[in-house]
Amino acid sequence: MLLKIIAQYFEMMGNRGIYHNGWTAVTKHRTPWSAATPPPFDTDVWELYGPDDWTQSNNIVKDNPEKLAELQRLWLIEATKYNVVPLDDRGFERINADIAGRPQLIRGNKQILFSGMRVSENCILILKNKSYSVTADVDISKGKPANGVIVTQGGEVGGWSFYAKDGKLKYCFNFFGIDYYIITSDSDIPEGKHQLRMEFKYDGGGLAKGGDVTLYCDGKQIGKGRVEKTIPMGYSADEACDVGSDTGSPASTDYGPTGNKFNGVINWVQLEVGDDDHNHLVTAEDRVNMAMAKQ
Repeated sequence: MLLKIIAQYFEMMGNRGIYHNGWTAVTKHRTPWSAATPPPFDTDVWELYGPDDWTQSNNIVKDNPEKLAELQRLWLIEATKYNVVPLDDRGFERINADIAGRPQLIRGNKQILFSGMRVSENCILILKNKSYSVTADVDISKGKPANGVIVTQGGEVGGWSFYAKDGKLKYCFNFFGIDYYIITSDSDIPEGKHQLRMEFKYDGGGLAKGGDVTLYCDGKQIGKGRVEKTIPMGYSADEACDVGSDTGSPASTDYGPTGNKFNGVINWVQLEVGDDDHNHLVTAEDRVNMAMAKQ
């Protein structure tokens, strides 16, 4: 029986390692950012380093096969204990929880956000590879054309933004900073309190497909356009979802990294995935039902 074990393991795309009583056993399965198909786990080559080799410059696995087997067994025990197995060596598929099949932080098909919120990409509903809508309840100041970001996700390397410019309602989908699909309303956003909405109707038929975009004000269509292709996995490693401004790099070419704050009042923003209803409005009853369902 082992009375004292100091062990640690690391699993990143199948790479493994364990440290125990000065001994270290490691194996590299793949380079995490490589898109190449990884080899079978059984073909991985293990290395072994002794307690006196803190530089890990002398691989002694050939002279100590029994010690390697002992550490491999310990690794499996610890990996099982902490739910590391079964190993998952998929690459980019792991970025999208829908595809990876892992638990998600946000459950259901609706989410409410509020002005000033800035949350990471995985803290909101997954809007990729599916139809979705964004609805914002706003107050437009008198005598000032609407300007600024209502809600955005991602940045200049990829993402989307729902915003106003020179009084017009706009939606931009940024495809990896290569293509920018910008849809603009036909009319200005009126002064006062309104619900502004965009609906994205996904083409379907696989990943990264395009879709049709429709813009609404108080349930009335005010613009439409087309996004030809989308990003299927992740927008960015360090950008976020912002409400009321774009605090990272700009997701749209219509505004810069500063001075993009919405000049009206944002009461709330609702994200919804799946098929949209036909009135294009979010009622007070809808919001109460959603809140109660998440208690």
